[in-house]
Amino acid sequence: MSAVTWGMIGAGIAALIAGLVLGRSRFAAASGASRILTLGPVFEAVALTIFAAEHFLLARNLMTIVPSWLPGALFWTYFVGVALFAAGISFIAWRYVRWSAFLLGLLFLIIVATIDLPNLPKNIHDRFFWILTFRETAFAGGAMVLAGSAWSRGSATGRVLVLLGRSVVAAVFVFYAIEHFLYPKFVPGVPLQKLTPSWVPAPAALGYIVGIVLLGAGIGLMVPRFRRTAAAVAGTVLLLLTLFFYVPILITEMGSPLALEGVNYVGDTMLFAATALLVGFTSEPAEQVEWAAEPGTPSRIAS
Repeated sequence: MSAVTWGMIGAGIAALIAGLVLGRSRFAAASGASRILTLGPVFEAVALTIFAAEHFLLARNLMTIVPSWLPGALFWTYFVGVALFAAGISFIAWRYVRWSAFLLGLLFLIIVATIDLPNLPKNIHDRFFWILTFRETAFAGGAMVLAGSAWSRGSATGRVLVLLGRSVVAAVFVFYAIEHFLYPKFVPGVPLQKLTPSWVPAPAALGYIVGIVLLGAGIGLMVPRFRRTAAAVAGTVLLLLTLFFYVPILITEMGSPLALEGVNYVGDTMLFAATALLVGFTSEPAEQVEWAAEPGTPSRIAS
Protein backbone atom coordinates (compact mmCIF):
# COMPACT_ATOMS: atom_id res chain seq x y z
CA MET A 1 0.00 0.00 0.00
CA SER A 2 1.04 3.61 -0.52
CA ALA A 3 2.28 5.95 2.18
CA VAL A 4 -1.02 7.82 1.86
CA THR A 5 -3.03 4.71 2.67
CA TRP A 6 -0.83 3.77 5.61
CA GLY A 7 -0.91 7.36 6.87
CA MET A 8 -4.71 7.41 6.84
CA ILE A 9 -4.92 4.04 8.60
CA GLY A 10 -2.34 5.05 11.19
CA ALA A 11 -4.11 8.34 11.90
CA GLY A 12 -7.43 6.54 12.36
CA ILE A 13 -5.98 3.92 14.72
CA ALA A 14 -4.24 6.59 16.82
CA ALA A 15 -7.48 8.58 17.08
CA LEU A 16 -9.44 5.45 18.04
CA ILE A 17 -7.05 4.53 20.85
CA ALA A 18 -6.94 8.09 22.19
CA GLY A 19 -10.72 8.46 21.97
CA LEU A 20 -11.46 5.20 23.79
CA VAL A 21 -8.95 5.97 26.54
CA LEU A 22 -10.06 9.56 27.14
CA GLY A 23 -13.77 8.76 26.74
CA ARG A 24 -13.89 5.77 29.07
CA SER A 25 -15.31 7.80 31.99
CA ARG A 26 -18.25 9.03 29.90
CA PHE A 27 -18.87 5.49 28.68
CA ALA A 28 -18.75 4.10 32.24
CA ALA A 29 -21.15 6.77 33.53
CA ALA A 30 -23.80 6.00 30.91
CA SER A 31 -26.34 3.20 30.88
CA GLY A 32 -28.63 1.49 28.41
CA ALA A 33 -28.78 2.90 24.89
CA SER A 34 -26.95 6.00 26.07
CA ARG A 35 -23.79 3.96 26.55
CA ILE A 36 -23.30 3.30 22.83
CA LEU A 37 -24.33 6.89 22.06
CA THR A 38 -21.36 8.21 24.07
CA LEU A 39 -19.08 6.54 21.51
CA GLY A 40 -20.49 8.69 18.71
CA PRO A 41 -17.98 11.54 19.16
CA VAL A 42 -15.13 9.02 19.34
CA PHE A 43 -15.97 7.37 16.03
CA GLU A 44 -16.69 10.78 14.52
CA ALA A 45 -13.17 11.83 15.53
CA VAL A 46 -11.66 8.66 14.04
CA ALA A 47 -13.30 9.25 10.66
CA LEU A 48 -12.46 12.96 10.65
CA THR A 49 -8.82 12.17 11.42
CA ILE A 50 -8.67 9.65 8.56
CA PHE A 51 -9.95 12.23 6.10
CA ALA A 52 -7.74 14.97 7.58
CA ALA A 53 -4.72 12.77 6.90
CA GLU A 54 -5.93 12.29 3.33
CA HIS A 55 -6.15 16.07 2.86
CA PHE A 56 -2.58 16.49 4.13
CA LEU A 57 -1.04 13.58 2.20
CA LEU A 58 -3.01 13.84 -1.03
CA ALA A 59 -3.56 17.59 -1.15
CA ARG A 60 -2.56 18.13 -4.78
CA ASN A 61 -5.07 15.53 -5.94
CA LEU A 62 -7.89 16.79 -3.76
CA MET A 63 -7.32 20.44 -4.65
CA THR A 64 -8.98 19.77 -8.03
CA ILE A 65 -12.31 19.49 -6.18
CA VAL A 66 -12.08 23.11 -4.96
CA PRO A 67 -14.36 25.37 -7.05
CA SER A 68 -12.45 27.10 -9.84
CA TRP A 69 -13.72 30.52 -8.79
CA LEU A 70 -12.06 30.20 -5.38
CA PRO A 71 -8.37 31.24 -5.47
CA GLY A 72 -5.73 29.29 -3.56
CA ALA A 73 -7.09 25.78 -4.10
CA LEU A 74 -4.14 24.14 -2.35
CA PHE A 75 -4.55 26.42 0.67
CA TRP A 76 -8.24 25.52 1.02
CA THR A 77 -7.45 21.83 0.74
CA TYR A 78 -5.02 22.08 3.64
CA PHE A 79 -7.45 24.35 5.49
CA VAL A 80 -10.20 21.71 5.34
CA GLY A 81 -7.70 19.09 6.53
CA VAL A 82 -6.76 21.27 9.50
CA ALA A 83 -10.45 21.90 10.27
CA LEU A 84 -11.27 18.18 10.22
CA PHE A 85 -8.25 17.38 12.38
CA ALA A 86 -9.08 20.15 14.87
CA ALA A 87 -12.67 18.92 15.20
CA GLY A 88 -11.43 15.38 15.76
CA ILE A 89 -9.04 16.54 18.50
CA SER A 90 -11.85 18.53 20.13
CA PHE A 91 -14.14 15.49 20.24
CA ILE A 92 -11.38 13.24 21.61
CA ALA A 93 -10.25 15.73 24.27
CA TRP A 94 -13.89 16.73 24.90
CA ARG A 95 -13.08 20.44 24.90
CA TYR A 96 -14.90 23.28 23.08
CA VAL A 97 -17.30 20.71 21.65
CA ARG A 98 -20.12 23.21 21.20
CA TRP A 99 -18.14 25.35 18.78
CA SER A 100 -16.12 22.63 17.07
CA ALA A 101 -19.30 20.66 16.28
CA PHE A 102 -21.13 23.79 15.12
CA LEU A 103 -18.26 24.81 12.83
CA LEU A 104 -17.91 21.25 11.54
CA GLY A 105 -21.58 21.22 10.59
CA LEU A 106 -21.14 24.60 8.91
CA LEU A 107 -18.13 23.25 6.97
CA PHE A 108 -20.14 20.34 5.60
CA LEU A 109 -22.96 22.69 4.58
CA ILE A 110 -20.45 24.97 2.82
CA ILE A 111 -19.14 21.93 0.92
CA VAL A 112 -22.70 21.12 -0.15
CA ALA A 113 -23.35 24.74 -1.20
CA THR A 114 -20.09 25.31 -3.08
CA ILE A 115 -19.29 21.88 -4.56
CA ASP A 116 -22.48 19.82 -4.75
CA LEU A 117 -25.28 22.27 -5.52
CA PRO A 118 -23.50 24.10 -8.37
CA ASN A 119 -23.36 20.74 -10.17
CA LEU A 120 -27.07 20.08 -9.66
CA PRO A 121 -28.30 21.08 -13.17
CA LYS A 122 -26.09 18.57 -14.99
CA ASN A 123 -26.54 15.78 -12.43
CA ILE A 124 -30.19 16.12 -11.51
CA HIS A 125 -31.02 12.64 -12.85
CA ASP A 126 -27.93 10.96 -11.37
CA ARG A 127 -28.96 9.08 -8.23
CA PHE A 128 -25.35 8.88 -7.01
CA PHE A 129 -25.13 12.68 -7.09
CA TRP A 130 -28.07 12.84 -4.70
CA ILE A 131 -26.59 10.11 -2.50
CA LEU A 132 -23.33 12.06 -2.13
CA THR A 133 -25.09 15.39 -1.59
CA PHE A 134 -27.35 13.94 1.10
CA ARG A 135 -24.34 12.21 2.67
CA GLU A 136 -22.57 15.53 3.35
CA THR A 137 -25.88 17.04 4.48
CA ALA A 138 -26.38 14.17 6.94
CA PHE A 139 -22.85 14.65 8.28
CA ALA A 140 -23.73 18.30 8.85
CA GLY A 141 -26.94 17.26 10.62
CA GLY A 142 -25.10 14.98 13.04
CA ALA A 143 -22.64 17.74 13.92
CA MET A 144 -25.53 20.16 14.45
CA VAL A 145 -27.17 17.79 16.93
CA LEU A 146 -23.91 17.43 18.84
CA ALA A 147 -23.49 21.22 18.92
CA GLY A 148 -27.08 21.76 20.00
CA SER A 149 -26.82 19.19 22.78
CA ALA A 150 -23.75 21.04 24.08
CA TRP A 151 -25.56 24.38 24.26
CA SER A 152 -26.70 25.81 27.56
CA ARG A 153 -29.52 23.89 29.19
CA GLY A 154 -32.89 24.99 27.89
CA SER A 155 -31.31 27.14 25.16
CA ALA A 156 -33.57 27.86 22.17
CA THR A 157 -30.50 27.76 19.92
CA GLY A 158 -29.66 24.29 21.15
CA ARG A 159 -33.19 23.02 20.62
CA VAL A 160 -33.31 24.40 17.06
CA LEU A 161 -29.95 22.86 16.14
CA VAL A 162 -30.94 19.47 17.55
CA LEU A 163 -34.37 19.45 15.89
CA LEU A 164 -33.04 20.62 12.53
CA GLY A 165 -30.06 18.29 12.52
CA ARG A 166 -32.07 15.28 13.63
CA SER A 167 -34.77 15.93 11.02
CA VAL A 168 -32.16 16.12 8.26
CA VAL A 169 -30.53 12.84 9.29
CA ALA A 170 -33.91 11.11 9.66
CA ALA A 171 -34.84 12.17 6.12
CA VAL A 172 -31.51 10.90 4.76
CA PHE A 173 -32.04 7.57 6.55
CA VAL A 174 -35.38 7.14 4.81
CA PHE A 175 -33.92 8.15 1.43
CA TYR A 176 -31.02 5.71 1.80
CA ALA A 177 -33.45 2.98 2.91
CA ILE A 178 -35.38 3.40 -0.34
CA GLU A 179 -32.09 3.20 -2.27
CA HIS A 180 -31.28 -0.07 -0.49
CA PHE A 181 -34.68 -1.51 -1.40
CA LEU A 182 -34.36 -0.48 -5.07
CA TYR A 183 -30.68 -1.39 -5.53
CA PRO A 184 -29.87 -3.99 -2.84
CA LYS A 185 -26.71 -5.35 -4.50
CA PHE A 186 -24.78 -2.10 -4.09
CA VAL A 187 -22.66 -1.73 -0.95
CA PRO A 188 -24.77 -1.03 2.16
CA GLY A 189 -24.61 1.92 4.52
CA VAL A 190 -23.96 4.83 2.19
CA PRO A 191 -25.23 3.17 -1.04
CA LEU A 192 -22.48 4.24 -3.44
CA GLN A 193 -21.48 2.87 -6.86
CA LYS A 194 -19.45 -0.08 -5.62
CA LEU A 195 -21.18 -3.45 -5.96
CA THR A 196 -21.10 -5.81 -3.00
CA PRO A 197 -18.20 -8.26 -3.57
CA SER A 198 -19.08 -11.73 -4.84
CA TRP A 199 -17.58 -13.39 -1.76
CA VAL A 200 -20.24 -11.79 0.48
CA PRO A 201 -23.13 -14.27 0.95
CA ALA A 202 -26.65 -13.08 0.07
CA PRO A 203 -25.70 -9.50 -0.90
CA ALA A 204 -29.30 -8.55 -1.72
CA ALA A 205 -30.49 -9.78 1.68
CA LEU A 206 -27.81 -7.67 3.37
CA GLY A 207 -28.99 -4.63 1.44
CA TYR A 208 -32.61 -5.21 2.43
CA ILE A 209 -31.69 -5.68 6.11
CA VAL A 210 -29.70 -2.44 6.22
CA GLY A 211 -32.55 -0.69 4.39
CA ILE A 212 -35.06 -1.89 7.00
CA VAL A 213 -32.79 -0.69 9.82
CA LEU A 214 -32.38 2.75 8.23
CA LEU A 215 -36.10 3.08 7.54
CA GLY A 216 -36.99 2.13 11.10
CA ALA A 217 -34.33 4.50 12.48
CA GLY A 218 -35.51 7.36 10.29
CA ILE A 219 -39.05 7.01 11.61
CA GLY A 220 -37.95 6.30 15.19
CA LEU A 221 -35.79 9.42 15.38
CA MET A 222 -38.90 11.57 15.10
CA VAL A 223 -40.69 9.77 17.96
CA PRO A 224 -39.30 10.91 21.35
CA ARG A 225 -39.99 7.58 23.02
CA PHE A 226 -37.89 5.64 20.49
CA ARG A 227 -35.29 8.29 19.64
CA ARG A 228 -32.31 6.98 21.60
CA THR A 229 -33.03 3.38 20.68
CA ALA A 230 -33.34 4.23 16.98
CA ALA A 231 -30.04 6.12 17.01
CA ALA A 232 -28.28 3.38 18.98
CA VAL A 233 -29.53 0.57 16.71
CA ALA A 234 -28.69 2.39 13.48
CA GLY A 235 -25.28 3.43 14.75
CA THR A 236 -24.48 -0.07 15.99
CA VAL A 237 -25.50 -1.71 12.70
CA LEU A 238 -23.39 0.75 10.73
CA LEU A 239 -20.42 0.20 13.04
CA LEU A 240 -20.76 -3.56 12.57
CA LEU A 241 -20.87 -2.98 8.82
CA THR A 242 -17.64 -1.01 9.10
CA LEU A 243 -15.91 -3.72 11.11
CA PHE A 244 -17.19 -6.90 9.44
CA PHE A 245 -17.90 -5.68 5.89
CA TYR A 246 -15.72 -2.74 4.91
CA VAL A 247 -12.58 -3.64 6.88
CA PRO A 248 -12.48 -7.13 5.25
CA ILE A 249 -12.95 -5.46 1.85
CA LEU A 250 -10.01 -3.18 2.66
CA ILE A 251 -7.90 -6.18 3.67
CA THR A 252 -8.62 -7.91 0.34
CA GLU A 253 -7.65 -4.73 -1.51
CA MET A 254 -4.34 -4.16 0.27
CA GLY A 255 -1.51 -4.07 -2.21
CA SER A 256 -3.85 -3.12 -5.05
CA PRO A 257 -4.78 0.26 -6.55
CA LEU A 258 -8.12 -0.04 -4.71
CA ALA A 259 -6.53 0.19 -1.25
CA LEU A 260 -7.07 3.95 -0.98
CA GLU A 261 -10.69 3.53 -2.00
CA GLY A 262 -11.04 0.83 0.66
CA VAL A 263 -9.81 3.16 3.40
CA ASN A 264 -12.22 5.84 2.21
CA TYR A 265 -15.15 3.42 2.42
CA VAL A 266 -14.15 2.47 5.97
CA GLY A 267 -13.91 6.13 7.01
CA ASP A 268 -17.11 7.07 5.19
CA THR A 269 -19.21 4.34 6.81
CA MET A 270 -17.71 5.04 10.24
CA LEU A 271 -18.60 8.72 9.85
CA PHE A 272 -22.15 7.74 8.90
CA ALA A 273 -22.30 5.43 11.94
CA ALA A 274 -21.08 8.23 14.19
CA THR A 275 -23.69 10.55 12.69
CA ALA A 276 -26.38 8.00 13.57
CA LEU A 277 -25.15 7.87 17.18
CA LEU A 278 -24.90 11.66 17.50
CA VAL A 279 -28.55 12.22 16.56
CA GLY A 280 -29.52 10.36 19.74
CA PHE A 281 -28.16 13.31 21.75
CA THR A 282 -30.56 16.00 22.91
CA SER A 283 -30.75 19.53 24.25
CA GLU A 284 -33.80 18.72 26.38
CA PRO A 285 -33.01 18.07 30.07
CA ALA A 286 -36.26 16.15 30.48
CA GLU A 287 -35.04 13.42 28.13
CA GLN A 288 -32.04 12.77 30.38
CA VAL A 289 -29.59 11.72 27.67
CA GLU A 290 -26.02 11.05 28.75
CA TRP A 291 -23.91 13.95 27.70
CA ALA A 292 -21.07 14.17 30.25
CA ALA A 293 -20.37 17.70 29.14
CA GLU A 294 -17.07 19.50 28.97
CA PRO A 295 -16.15 21.59 32.03
CA GLY A 296 -18.47 24.50 32.58
CA THR A 297 -21.47 22.95 30.84
CA PRO A 298 -24.25 21.13 32.77
CA SER A 299 -23.97 17.36 32.46
CA ARG A 300 -26.94 15.24 31.44
CA ILE A 301 -26.81 11.67 32.65
CA ALA A 302 -29.11 8.93 31.49
CA SER A 303 -31.49 7.48 34.00
